[in-house]
Amino acid sequence: MGSVSPEDPTPSKDEEACHLLSSSSLPSPSPSPLVDASLRKCLPEQEEEEEVAYESRDKILVLDIELDGADYSTVPPFSFKKLWLFTGPGFLMSIAFLDPGNLEGDLQAGAIAGYSLLWLLMWATAMGLLIQLLSARIGVATGKHLAELCREEYPNWARILLWFMAEVALIGADIQEVIGSAIAIQILSRGVLPLWAGVLITASDCFIFLLVENYGVRKLEAVFAVLILTMAISFAWMFGDTKPSRNELLIGLLVPKLSSRTIHQAVGVVGCVIMPHNVFLHSALVQSRKIDPNKKGQVREALTYYSIESSVALLVSFMINVFVTTVFAKGFYGSKQADSIGLVNAGQYLQEKYGGGLFPILYIWGIGLLAAGQSSTITGTYAGQFIMGGFLNLRLKKWLRALITRSCAILPTVVVALVFNRSESSLDVLNEWLNVLQSIQIPFALIPLLTLVSKEQVMGVFRIGPTLEKVAWTVAALVIVINGYLLLDFFSSEVHGLLFGFLVCAGTVAYLAFILYLISRGGGPFSNWINIPLFKVFTTSGN
Repeated sequence: MGSVSPEDPTPSKDEEACHLLSSSSLPSPSPSPLVDASLRKCLPEQEEEEEVAYESRDKILVLDIELDGADYSTVPPFSFKKLWLFTGPGFLMSIAFLDPGNLEGDLQAGAIAGYSLLWLLMWATAMGLLIQLLSARIGVATGKHLAELCREEYPNWARILLWFMAEVALIGADIQEVIGSAIAIQILSRGVLPLWAGVLITASDCFIFLLVENYGVRKLEAVFAVLILTMAISFAWMFGDTKPSRNELLIGLLVPKLSSRTIHQAVGVVGCVIMPHNVFLHSALVQSRKIDPNKKGQVREALTYYSIESSVALLVSFMINVFVTTVFAKGFYGSKQADSIGLVNAGQYLQEKYGGGLFPILYIWGIGLLAAGQSSTITGTYAGQFIMGGFLNLRLKKWLRALITRSCAILPTVVVALVFNRSESSLDVLNEWLNVLQSIQIPFALIPLLTLVSKEQVMGVFRIGPTLEKVAWTVAALVIVINGYLLLDFFSSEVHGLLFGFLVCAGTVAYLAFILYLISRGGGPFSNWINIPLFKVFTTSGN
């Protein structure tokens, strides 16, 4: 009889489903794919297209079921069970403190400076911990990682430039890590496999390990735990075999010493600790747990557990670095090999110094180096996915993003392995250039991090206070100045010719101008010093 009007207000089945799904307050530990599909229909189009570090179904539930309806404006009591559930991201982050580049810095510091730079290693690790805690803080409090926030904060030209710098830094770090792994494969194969073959094996192994992620975040974290344990056992074994002086170790940790002969190693120790891609990585890793940024109690609880976990993880990495430094301090400090030792010949020198035994120290070193190289290449690929997806807002399949980011590093690494495989000295030259490349990129990770973590519009009540802000900017300035010294020392010895000198000077001017722009936009303690009209124009220009 009566026809249905086109404007009939009666809701459809899809609308009723959306209403029920959106009003449901009970999170499901293992959501149904059908529920996920229904929810995706209910989401606005732009939210579905937004790049995220982890899909909701991939995140780990850390809330107790009996507390689901609780008021999370207050922090629940401490729980070791919850600490265990939060454990993982900090250890993945700590691998950047144990990559082959760091190990080479450790062994050279030990061989040339003995035990005298251990205090600096300790304080550099503490500075690195502060930076990484701020990275975790911004990820937990905002629900977005640093690359995503940079995309929203900066105009297009600055965002693209920051992305390019982050990718260059990542490729430079990846070359060091892959070649370190390839050197380990060469050692363990007794020289049968050349360097380029080790590079290809490392690249393929990385994809195999990344397949583990399909079985859940915890499985991938377990793989990293095994690799870190392998490093710890290998280098602790070397420490036990070589028996470094306990007294000199304690003096080196507690009594600051620095001389003109060891200044280059001191700069290297500090420079190796802050890795640009690691700052981006940690802010994304902490989002692998289900945390609602709108519930202050949940955020405070997560920050507490992540702080504990990250501190323990970096304590472990610090001990491993101490093992490596003291082993080479005991064996080579003051020797004729001290100035020529590096990753390529370190195993052979150890074998000549300490002999074979039941399990030759050469292969113990090779196993530890392989674990360091493999773990750091995987985290590098992981970081590359977050950096590319965050800055460019690309929604690609995980395997495709991994293929793109891995290819960007592997192709130049294979070329480098073929070109620089002629001698040990050529690989040392390559390593110097890569360290310089890392040093150049550091301000473009630290300054955006400190800018955003200090902003109330971004962080809300979780913005850092004035005292911590000044401490963080001071640490960042110290790291940037130390790396600036490395750059000045390197280019003063390498720049020859008028044209090359002019290009370096022009590049330096542009480089400093961009750093000043980032600082002036940040509103930190140094921004008022340089907030001149030129930078005001760029700051307010938008896109």
